[in-house]
Amino acid sequence: MCHIQAPAGHETQLTDFVLRYVEQNMGQWCTKPVVLAGDKFQDCIILVFGSPRTAVFAHLDSIGFTVRYGRQLVRIGGPAAETGYRLVGEDSRGKIDCTLVVDENTGALSYDYSREIDRGTELTFHCDFRETETTVQSCYLDNRLGVWNALRLCETVEHGIVVFSCWEEHGGGSVAYLAKYIYETYGVRQALISDITWVTEGVQPGQGVAISLRDSLIPRRAYVDRIRRIAEASGIAHQLEVEGSGGSDAKELQHGAQPWDWCFVGAPEDNVHSPDEIVNKRDIESMLALYRVLMREL
Repeated sequence: MCHIQAPAGHETQLTDFVLRYVEQNMGQWCTKPVVLAGDKFQDCIILVFGSPRTAVFAHLDSIGFTVRYGRQLVRIGGPAAETGYRLVGEDSRGKIDCTLVVDENTGALSYDYSREIDRGTELTFHCDFRETETTVQSCYLDNRLGVWNALRLCETVEHGIVVFSCWEEHGGGSVAYLAKYIYETYGVRQALISDITWVTEGVQPGQGVAISLRDSLIPRRAYVDRIRRIAEASGIAHQLEVEGSGGSDAKELQHGAQPWDWCFVGAPEDNVHSPDEIVNKRDIESMLALYRVLMREL
């Protein structure tokens, strides 16, 4: 999935991949879901299992760059930017493999390529996927790992909703209508955010999935405490995260008109928003294990 281009606003290729994956694999899942997709939901997907109580949100989109005028680039979301980063894409004249250039004085972004690229073309980091015994490393582990976690979770879900959203990296926009639809149709109002967080001085690689007590927003403590009790009883390795910045699909849940509870539960990564994001496999394993328990117990 890390090789699939899906910058915010142009998630179609990854949406199609997920729909094909669901169609090919749901016959082996514990419960066959109702699949909701199509123009009504733009490029988003909702999978409904049994009689749901909890919804999992995983965003499909990534950061990237948009070609402006001439050789100028504009950020999609908040990508790291260093001269020499390899960028790929496609315009009316074919495949593109170019180099990012950052002006040392102004910080302005441009590209180095043999020709001008069509304005409006999205460029993303070239994928160099690396795996060791203990880690995976690539661009766009945020949030391909969150999507992977949600798809693997589908294997065992009896009752629940799994949502694949769009635009998260560039201001959001899809979760508001998805949350409204889910609440009004199924009465579900508690959520888990399947996304990837940061390695910090308090959240270390290899120590387990992070349960976020807060970021730039503050979830309802009673709900987060329920999740903490379930995690502690499970014995699954986990860490508690406290941050004053950052956000996720949860921001649209909290700012919406429906009474959603939410908690961000995700593996920590280093080299955030760069071509070299890295995550420890133990944290990926504990993330999936905890999600499976939470979907049974919440």
